[in-house]
Amino acid sequence: MIFYEKSVQKAFKKSEIPKRIIILFHNAFLSLDLTKDLNLFDVKKIKGNYDRDYYRLRKGKYRAIFYTLKDNFYVIYIGKREEVYDKWQ
Repeated sequence: MIFYEKSVQKAFKKSEIPKRIIILFHNAFLSLDLTKDLNLFDVKKIKGNYDRDYYRLRKGKYRAIFYTLKDNFYVIYIGKREEVYDKWQ
């Protein structure tokens, strides 16, 4: 399953992220959830000393930061490339 953090859901509702980008990311996460193959899209593991493995999914100028737990995807941040790495931590 795919779970979105409250901050991501608020950004959806406030239209801070364009609707077409939301659809692109949601469809990508549906495909990842179905196949469980992280090589399907442009997904890379984020380097750093964190308590779990975080990944980023790239769609144009936007990035989604997420992690996996028990075959579920938890999306914690979606934003533009310039701001995503500073704001999600």
